[in-house]
This record gives sequence, structure tokens and C-alpha cells, in this order.
Amino acid sequence: MAELPSADLRGTSPDRVRDALRDGDPLPGGRGFAGRLLDAPGRDGPVLVRDVLGRQPLFVEREAIDPVTAGAPAGHGPTDPDAWSFSRTALDDPTPVPPGSVASAIGVERVWSLPDEAPAAPGPAQAAVDDAVDAALGGLEAEPGRLAVAFSGGVDSGLVAAGVPDAPCYVAGFEGCHDVAAAREAAAAMDRELRVVEITHEELLRAVRAVADATGRRNPMDLAIAVPLYLAAEAAAADGVDRLAVGQGADELFGGYSKVVDPATDDRVEADTVRGARTETVRTLPGQLERDVLALRAAGVEPVAPLLDDRVVAAALALPGQLLASDGERKVALRRAATGRVPESVRTADKKAVQYGTYVSRELDRLARRAGFKRRMDDHVGQYLDDLLAGD
Repeated sequence: MAELPSADLRGTSPDRVRDALRDGDPLPGGRGFAGRLLDAPGRDGPVLVRDVLGRQPLFVEREAIDPVTAGAPAGHGPTDPDAWSFSRTALDDPTPVPPGSVASAIGVERVWSLPDEAPAAPGPAQAAVDDAVDAALGGLEAEPGRLAVAFSGGVDSGLVAAGVPDAPCYVAGFEGCHDVAAAREAAAAMDRELRVVEITHEELLRAVRAVADATGRRNPMDLAIAVPLYLAAEAAAADGVDRLAVGQGADELFGGYSKVVDPATDDRVEADTVRGARTETVRTLPGQLERDVLALRAAGVEPVAPLLDDRVVAAALALPGQLLASDGERKVALRRAATGRVPESVRTADKKAVQYGTYVSRELDRLARRAGFKRRMDDHVGQYLDDLLAGD
């Protein structure tokens, strides 16, 4: 019988993490892990561990992990029960444990890095993605508790929804926004139950405060991305949902950003190849996932991210450039894997970034200007948010 996760470890079992440490395997199976391991191969005493993509947030008191204080007497290091947490709000001065690392009384050691190998041939590469997506989605119905889907009408959330055909779908946005319209059309095409959470200015400001508190993020971009997810999750939790399935990771892994299409002429990336640009976007995942997971947990649900399954990650990283972005099409391999799983209109849908598709960025700008923070000011929305959150 497989060993279960311990109270000190989230995402997988202690045995699987020990094997990953022993073998140096960055993708040992599952959807990421983090926490405290009481005994680790080749190490004395307990350690903190976090998977290579940072899919499970993990924090430690800054003074406990500082090289100057590391090696302090037992009870004062990063693995002390009061020195680390899955929630940043439980600590006085939290800092994230770096993804792919082990932290102990002697410091922080990077032990896992993502595979960086030559791409596979197109045929086998696509077959590997097809198989990985099948396997990752096939286990969704076995998730414990009541499951719902964060649904925006694009191929990512459409695929996730296809894996749990009886689960309700949730979308949040301002009246008339792209994401709500797209979600309604996709839900109708898939014959799915859809709950629309209409955002108002009052709800927007309430959610901004809640997300800022949970994540520690106060910049306009992070808040505009996380707020609609938080509000959809909050509505799902109020309906008795325990776990929310999300499509996170698909854009980064499969080449979903416009800057990946022609990187040699795009100053938003340093790389000049499609695969190199995709690698740059993958490196942003730990910070994004920390924000999203903390926001979802604050809303009362546990996230489930099947497209961040290790099998999907490994298959995506092996894709050649033409199966990431080609002839203006993005997420080529993922869209091909979606053939037959979702309607053609969903498979080929071109989704807007959530902060724009929900109108959250637009309305934050509107509120900032109403409060006297004009566009001629440097970072006027950021200044507005700083003022709004100053007393929180």
C-alpha cells in the first residue's frame, strides 16, 4: 500500500520525496509537493522540501533561513515548527523556500532542476502529450470531496472540464466582459452547468483586500489576475465545493503567450527561439502558482491543476518548437490533444489574459482615476492600490 502524505508534507508521500532526493528526479510523479521531511537521504535531521515548479507554496521565517543565522541551535532553524508554514500569514517575516530546494539548519541547497534536453521528434512528442493529458485528466473524478471547475471557455479550462463531466463550472467577471461571454458559449457547446459570478466595484475592492492579505502581493498585475479566480472560488466554496480544478500552467508549458510566437522580434523575451522563449515563461511559474494557490485557499477551496501533473510537464518540455507555436497558432500540441475531447469552437478558442478578459484591470483603472490617481501619474493604479491597502 502506498504511503500517504504526512501532516507536514503536502502533495505526495514522504517516500516519493525521499526517492526523488536519492535519484535526483525533478519530476517523480504527482502535481508537486512541499513541506517538512523528518528524515532525508544523505542529510542529518529534518529538512524543508519544495518541488521544482513550486506548485505547493512553502514559507520560512527570513531570519531562520538567512546564512548568518542558519546553523543556529536546534529549535531555531528553518525546520522548527514555528519557523515554517504553508501559509505566509502564519509567519512574522515570511520568505518562500526556493522551488527545487532543500532547506535545513546548514542552509538552502538547490537539488532539482527542470530537464533541459533536446526536443523529441514531432510524432513521438505529440503522442507523449496525448498520453500524458489522458492520464492526468483520467484521475480527476477520483479527487476527494466535491469538485468544480474554474471555466473561462478556452481550451485549457475546457480540457479540464472534460475530465470531470458532472462538475459545475464557475466564471467571474464584470458585466459584458469577454470571459463571461466565452464561458457561456463554451458551456452551452459542452452542455455544462455554468455559474456566473458578476463582479461589482464593491466586490472587486473586497476581493483586492482579501487577495493582498493572503498573497502579500499588492501590485496591479498580480491582483487583477488573482481577484477573478478568488471570487469564482469563493462562490464555489459557498456552494459546498471543496476543490477547484484549474487550467494553470498550460500557457507557460505549451507556448500560449504571443511573445513565444516570434521571439526573435519580440523584446519581451531574451531568447530568439520558440523553445527558448517557452523556457522563460516556464520560469515564471513558481511565482504565479504561489499567488494563485494562496488566493484559492483563502477563498475556501483547494486547487487541483491536472495540466501541471509531472507527466504533462515532462511531455511539454520535450516538445519541438513547431508543436508549441507555429504559423501564428499557439499551444499547438495541447490543441491537438484536445481534439475529440472538447467542441471545435472550444479547441480553437483564442482567450484573452484573465485581467483583461474579465475587465478587472479596466475597472481598477477606472476606480483609480475616480479617486484622483490620473493616468499621467507614474503607475497610477499601483499608487491607488497602495493608498487603498495602506490601512490594512
